[in-house]
Amino acid sequence: MKEKQFTTRAVHAGERADFSQINSVVTPIYPSVGYTFADSHELDAVLGGEQPGYVYSPRYANPTVAALETAVANLESAEAAIALPSGMAAVHLALLGAGVRAGSHVVVAADIYGATYSLVQGIFTELGATVHLVDVLDLKKIEAILAQEKVSALLVETISNPLMKVADLPKLAELAHVHHAKLLVDNTFCSPYLCNPLTFGADMVIHSATKFIGGHGDVMAGLVATSAELKAEMVRLNKLLGSSLGPFEAWLAHRGLKTLPLRMRQQCQNALHIASWLQTHPKISQVNYAFLPSHPQFELMNQLTNGKGGGAVFSFEVRGAGKPEIFALMDALELIQPATSLGDIYSLTLYPAISSHRSLTPAERHKLGIGDGLLRLSAGIEDVADIQADLAQALNKIGHGFDG
Repeated sequence: MKEKQFTTRAVHAGERADFSQINSVVTPIYPSVGYTFADSHELDAVLGGEQPGYVYSPRYANPTVAALETAVANLESAEAAIALPSGMAAVHLALLGAGVRAGSHVVVAADIYGATYSLVQGIFTELGATVHLVDVLDLKKIEAILAQEKVSALLVETISNPLMKVADLPKLAELAHVHHAKLLVDNTFCSPYLCNPLTFGADMVIHSATKFIGGHGDVMAGLVATSAELKAEMVRLNKLLGSSLGPFEAWLAHRGLKTLPLRMRQQCQNALHIASWLQTHPKISQVNYAFLPSHPQFELMNQLTNGKGGGAVFSFEVRGAGKPEIFALMDALELIQPATSLGDIYSLTLYPAISSHRSLTPAERHKLGIGDGLLRLSAGIEDVADIQADLAQALNKIGHGFDG
């Protein structure tokens, strides 16, 4: 065949080269949407599922995304995992994968993450599902609902956001399975480093990888770790839903995952130190942190994490404070940043009333125990003395006009 014209060469030169001898230490980024094959028979076999391969990326599958999925499945002691573009996409797909449809009953922890609350109370109820909101600590009520209704899924968080209640995963798994329901656990606050819910009987583990897995505040992603059978069902659904994580985001999340144990160890130490100090502060009326000996579920947390820690996130009530005082406190911080996330290398704080639980009415928030003086803090990896000093100086600047 004669030499191609310049425009054709500009498009094709260098493509489809033999990279078989290139063994990269770091997982490469594969941005290609389409893939080529040796012949039409191979294309047919891959499209038919008779032969492994990639055909349409990332909606069907992508090598970079697959590497992240393999890594998270390994760390969560799961057979498989599926990556999504956000934690909420992961929650949504997990519920669908668990069989939640019109007419289904779902039991959900009442003080779950605000967006998850809105998803189940809004979209899923609008689509015909019945949602039962319960205190995750009220095992008798959970058991009663499971016994009375044909429940498809029980959705809880390992540590609740923002009140830091700890779910009794072994008992919840036992109750769910006796009544043929699946236990779905949002493990974002613990990360795979602290807890593996599947080993305690959970059927699916959900992560907002935007948080501790990514760890650097530069990627949004979600994951569900589960059995190969349940993943296959979620893959089937997701090919039609089109909720796919891109390869660049997958690469960032996978890069962050590699330092997860180093970051989490430091963040857990920092959180415990600051939470312990705040317990003694005269302007603080309540500290919610699962690894404080005073926490009602301290022993359970110790069991679930094998003594490795209580996570990086805690919340505290500023005595007598409301929105104006909390805003003044946040504005006085110099190192700790008010930001709409958590689990970063940076120490971050946020006011649940205007963020994670903004969609709830004040009455709904108060019913859950989320008061107007509650502030959440996610400890970063900075020197703990600097974090404490920043909180101390900010607390010293407030106090006029309220019971401080």
